[in-house]
Amino acid sequence: MGGDILIRIFQKGFNFSQDGPGNRLVYHLQGCNLRCPWCSNPEGLEREGGTEYSIEELIDEVQRSRMMFFDGGGVTLTGGEVAMQLPQVQELLTRLHALGVHTCIETNGTSPLLRQLFPVLDLLIMDVKHYDSEKHAQITGIRNTQTFCNIKAALEASQETALRIPLIGGFNASEEDARGFATLFTELGVPGRATVELLRYHEYGMDKYKKLGLDYTMTEEARVSQRQCECFSQILRRAGITIINT
Repeated sequence: MGGDILIRIFQKGFNFSQDGPGNRLVYHLQGCNLRCPWCSNPEGLEREGGTEYSIEELIDEVQRSRMMFFDGGGVTLTGGEVAMQLPQVQELLTRLHALGVHTCIETNGTSPLLRQLFPVLDLLIMDVKHYDSEKHAQITGIRNTQTFCNIKAALEASQETALRIPLIGGFNASEEDARGFATLFTELGVPGRATVELLRYHEYGMDKYKKLGLDYTMTEEARVSQRQCECFSQILRRAGITIINT
């Protein structure tokens, strides 16, 4: 079972604590439905590309790597966007869950089928890039209303959930934006039930864009100072939201 199911992966390797708890084997899946101009993995945007692996190959690799899953580690599927290959992801997570491997995904939350993964998922890490779905669409290409629905569904299912906000100057990093996120999270029932992490804009993807012959359109305006980040955090904390740093 799973031997003929293929998953496209453009990068894999171990990472400690930043993609879920402990030391984790992280698979970056090919394909994404968003076009965030700050993306740090532009090589993973298109559906085609990457390397095809069978479920059995990945299960074998995970089994051989289990001694490395210290401090509560396990396997994280990220992207790209994992939901672009949802049937393959569900099969892989089901197999890993049955083996007792801690499972985690990082997702933009825009798939209406995401909740299908909850029964075989130990940790859901979801990006929330904006509280205003129209502004989200203007920059990324699609609305993120479904992301809000998936957050609510995850909390109602008692799914362990960690939310992340990529802070981008000129897009979502002002005090007004912080209040907008605080209102959204309060309405969704996030306080006391999920954590939130703030990720300041970085230029890790710039060189990759150049190598791929793509225009990197981000400007200095996108930078967010530590002081801005702390002010943003304070506004969320006053709304009862738990802020973490990994």
